[in-house]
Amino acid sequence: MKIEITANARELKGTGASRRLRHSGKTPGILYGGKNEAKSIELDSKDLSMQFKHEAFHASILSLNLDGKSEKVLLRDFQLHPVRNNILHIDFQRVNENEKIHVKVPFHFINEDTAPGVKIGGGLISHILTEVDISCLPKDLPQYLEVDLGALEIGDSIHLSGIKVPDGVELTSLSHGNDSTITTISKPKVVKDDEVVTEEASADGEASADGEASADGEASADEPKE
Repeated sequence: MKIEITANARELKGTGASRRLRHSGKTPGILYGGKNEAKSIELDSKDLSMQFKHEAFHASILSLNLDGKSEKVLLRDFQLHPVRNNILHIDFQRVNENEKIHVKVPFHFINEDTAPGVKIGGGLISHILTEVDISCLPKDLPQYLEVDLGALEIGDSIHLSGIKVPDGVELTSLSHGNDSTITTISKPKVVKDDEVVTEEASADGEASADGEASADGEASADEPKE
């Protein structure tokens, strides 16, 4: 999936200028990396928001058209408004096709419903990781990595070493000896009905005993003294 975005050079800088830019329907940003100097840029907020919603936008090589010139870039950082959730600022990094990049890509979990631990055992799936940092050349960058849960029983788990990665892709954590758990299937917690009944019966017994004691007390108090 090829994603193209358009930007223009931004002349005015500073907090006030950025605020006015947002009010005019533009989003401030910066382009950096490579041999060229960093550039302040601005993008159409509406178009950027539409692209931003796609998962691929966050883990793909993007084509940035800046003042008529196209460059290969990666999304590196962004700031969102805490309430409205619109993009306040965005950063892109230039990509050198001959140099490896480090990128976080998401996991796509498949066959969850057909896993024996879920379908037969009624187990619960817990996703410990939803993304992972990888290292690869830009041409080898995958948009996501699949995690197949189809064979998992209750008590089983999948680690980084248990997933398939495309040729040329290296899992950064695994290369440093950290074979993290990605997902597990565990037994569901069960509350025994007889415990609930016992507690209710006990509570009813106490209430009944209190009621009888109170009734006896009241009757004794009403009796005339000899």
